[in-house]
Amino acid sequence: MKVKKLLPLIALSIMVASCNRPAGELVGSYRATNFREANPYGMLFIKKGSFMMGANTQSAVFEQPDNVLMVTVDAFWMDETEITNSEYHQFVDWVRDSVAMTYLVAAGMTDFAIQPKDEDFDETNFALNWNKRVPWKSKDEEVVDALAPMYYSDGQLNTNHLHYRYCWVNMDEALPQRNKFDVATSTYPPGATARVDTFWVNENGEIKDSTIIRQLREPKDLLTTKIICIYPDTLVWARDFQFSYNDPLLHMYFKHPAYGDYPVVGVTWEQAHAFCNWRTAYFNRYATMEANEYRLPTEAQWEYAARGGRKMAMYPWGGNYARDGKGCFFANFKPYRGAYNDDTGTTTMKVAQFRPNDFGLFDMAGNVAEWTNSAYQPSANAYVHDLNPDYNYMARKADPDILKRKVVRGGSWKDISYFMQCGVRTYEYQYESRPYIGFRCVRAYIGD
Repeated sequence: MKVKKLLPLIALSIMVASCNRPAGELVGSYRATNFREANPYGMLFIKKGSFMMGANTQSAVFEQPDNVLMVTVDAFWMDETEITNSEYHQFVDWVRDSVAMTYLVAAGMTDFAIQPKDEDFDETNFALNWNKRVPWKSKDEEVVDALAPMYYSDGQLNTNHLHYRYCWVNMDEALPQRNKFDVATSTYPPGATARVDTFWVNENGEIKDSTIIRQLREPKDLLTTKIICIYPDTLVWARDFQFSYNDPLLHMYFKHPAYGDYPVVGVTWEQAHAFCNWRTAYFNRYATMEANEYRLPTEAQWEYAARGGRKMAMYPWGGNYARDGKGCFFANFKPYRGAYNDDTGTTTMKVAQFRPNDFGLFDMAGNVAEWTNSAYQPSANAYVHDLNPDYNYMARKADPDILKRKVVRGGSWKDISYFMQCGVRTYEYQYESRPYIGFRCVRAYIGD
């Protein structure tokens, strides 16, 4: 009896569903949902908005003043603080373990690799088995011999072997008209070529590279590969400040747990770019839904985030001065003529020691300056688009140094207050590392 009573309800439900999706009509392959992207751990949501991009005051070094430009930026996620030593160490540890497992597989221990069942093992193409732990303390002679290249003769880890290999699509080569895909013929134009870099490690463990021009037949021909040693350059503490005793930081800053919450420094733009690639891959390994990639912020994103919603703010905290009414400093920088510790920090400090800006972001001024993804061009504001502006150039190894300049923002512990202004820009070469430059990541928001 109950079944008979339910039949009319079932029939009615089917009819309603049929009315909502009429047969033979354009209804879409999936229906819109109230999707909202989950908040990435350690990141804050930066809502979309508009602001005046450019310097607020006359240049302190008498540069040609920027054109002030009204721009609009889409919503994105941004790290609440700069990437810390502890966070970057997670990247280093992952690369260390991956190199170790590769050595173990090469020595015949194929259980550290994932291979298809019922097929012969391919030593040139395999995935690492991250369910296995590297036996670092093993006394087994075979294991010790396999891992021997990772150590110096005194037993210290050879950080020069911490190579990270990755690839990306070189969009600069896909955009020219000469390489535009022809939908009429379903081919790339005759003579279409892509100029990309390729990297390899020789028998002596040295990273080698070459810029090649390959015929463009399919999207994979646009792939650029990169191999880079990812360990920070700890010698920057001595190299950049000669006749200054910074040996304690040289030896301890990156490796000692006491500095775990301090911003990582001694990292090049290229290493920061590699970190973003690894962070994306690491996230996707565990994610249940695909997300946008992690990357360095564009110059416009960085400045918009630094202003914290205050369109004409000179500093991230909104005022025109570096101290409050009681004389307390708002950030870690070089006050007066060099009284470094008057702001409670001599060199770098732990992140998030000063109050955040109105977006909740810490240290957008001072502590360490930050890499952006944008290439440096003094007059970029004169021709970039006013919607999500970005002057970007992925420099190749063979390019001249002038094309390898990347925008650095925010000022640092060794800079005067002028460089902490939201609109002030400077640059560094992408292959250089400094004890006063770090970085933070962004991720584009999915949705409006």
